[in-house]
Amino acid sequence: MSGDDDVTRERLRRWRLVLGGPADEALGRAEGRDGAMDAALAALYDAGEGGADGKPARRSAGLGGSAPKVARWLGDIREYFPGTVVQVMQADAIERLDLTRLLLEPEMLAAVEPDIHLVGTLLSLNRVMPDATREAARQVVRTVVEELERRIAQQTRAAVTGALNRAARISRPRHADIDWDRTIRANLKHYLAEHRTVIPERLVGYGRRSTAVQRDVVLCVDQSGSMAASVVFSGVFAAVLASLRSLRTSLVVFDTAVVDLTDQLADPVEVLFGTQLGGGTDINRAIAYSQQLITRPRDSIFVLISDLYEGGVREEMLRRVAEMTAAGVQVVVLLALSDEGAPAYDHENAAALAALGVPAFACTPDVFPDLMAAAIERRDLRAFAERATAAGG
Repeated sequence: MSGDDDVTRERLRRWRLVLGGPADEALGRAEGRDGAMDAALAALYDAGEGGADGKPARRSAGLGGSAPKVARWLGDIREYFPGTVVQVMQADAIERLDLTRLLLEPEMLAAVEPDIHLVGTLLSLNRVMPDATREAARQVVRTVVEELERRIAQQTRAAVTGALNRAARISRPRHADIDWDRTIRANLKHYLAEHRTVIPERLVGYGRRSTAVQRDVVLCVDQSGSMAASVVFSGVFAAVLASLRSLRTSLVVFDTAVVDLTDQLADPVEVLFGTQLGGGTDINRAIAYSQQLITRPRDSIFVLISDLYEGGVREEMLRRVAEMTAAGVQVVVLLALSDEGAPAYDHENAAALAALGVPAFACTPDVFPDLMAAAIERRDLRAFAERATAAGG
């Protein structure tokens, strides 16, 4: 068999898996491992053309309402498909086959591949979750949280610590505190070619190391249902920031009510189970509460993470943001903190904030540490937002 024949056979095989059972006559029946893959796909995606009432017909294949059957299916897809595909299929199964109820059963939770979308679903159910299921759900959430911490903690601590050191530079440092790189750059105009040296007329140094709190950070996070991934990332970032003694970190989550989770930041899993995904949105009320936490405006960073669909008093919300910026607070507005790309958001409110000098933009978790560093150094966040957007952040 020629190489071209191999390519054609593989192409036909893939098309058969994409098209499913209706392609049996034209492309042949899937057998062996392909047959098992086909069955797993059919259980999720196969459906009739439609009923007499115009509504979709009942599926020709499905997972039914049996937790053991779903658990077996979850095991099958983990065997036959790569992890990224498994996560997509799990999310589709929860949405298309209404498996939310089955997520409350421990045996199903033991079978799923933990990911951030599953965590969001579990958090939305945590108020109705039976006690027998709660521990299994916590283990799923903890697995995802620990993976996120491995991904972001080191980068966040390095970026924030470096920014605090740079912000604390002084002009009359002790010898041990001189930043030689910055000092040389600042004095290049005093270079003496005949001696091949720089005369350092102005020393640039780091501030003395201190355990004192240098910045206050308030993360104010919208916990409406559309913000699930952002809530998860925000909870983990808040816990990492709270572990830095040079920062005083507060975490406030809100829908139409406001909940302060600051006292739980030692354990991000507890933080996430303290949220309640879903409900309306009152951004104004959340900002009003957050203002009470800000006692040193010029040393404070306020991060609002919301899609800006305001159910409260819009004019007061904008007035409060204007008050904070006028007082010297570094205000950051993120439309999303996730890997999910451009979010849906209220464009009118985003434009109104931009007019106040507060750009609103989406940010990926990988970019967030650099964003915090920029806020600590009081850099122009509008320029940062443009760069983050250009980089896909």
